[in-house]
Amino acid sequence: MSGYLYLDLKDGKKLIKSRNFPKEFAYCSGGKVSLIGVGGNVGDVKREFNHLLIKLKTDGLVKLLNTSIIYKNPPFGYLEQDYFYNTLILLETKLQPMELLHYLQRVEIYFGRKRLFKDAPRTLDLDIIFYEKRKINKIPKLIIPHPHWSKRDSVLLPLKFLKGAKCLARVL
Repeated sequence: MSGYLYLDLKDGKKLIKSRNFPKEFAYCSGGKVSLIGVGGNVGDVKREFNHLLIKLKTDGLVKLLNTSIIYKNPPFGYLEQDYFYNTLILLETKLQPMELLHYLQRVEIYFGRKRLFKDAPRTLDLDIIFYEKRKINKIPKLIIPHPHWSKRDSVLLPLKFLKGAKCLARVL
């Protein structure tokens, strides 16, 4: 597919580069920095990732700082589904953590997300991995840092390709 550069890993896993992934959009300034995990496995996910960036820019509630490489990997939990595409977005916002969560859930719905069952296939999944260096435990709605992030290749691999060390240091 044109516009994408693929690096094949083992077991069908791939690293994927494009014009917007990875990319540095802006420097962090006065807002709160948050790392968002992005995933999906229904439809043209890579195209939707690009549309997500446009949506986030247009809404004006967040400022895009950086994106990581895209990682194609097998599902976990419910295994009878297609491989997932995952990436990370580093952003800046004035929204508080619960406000950011609600905003991201509205964005998921905008992109056709339906929550049928745990680990179900999805058009778009947006998770707050980190919000500044805060720890939040408002079970079941919001846990920051995101549980098990440090055990998921879908976060760890893209994190290695995320630029913007100064901004990233505000969350890690």
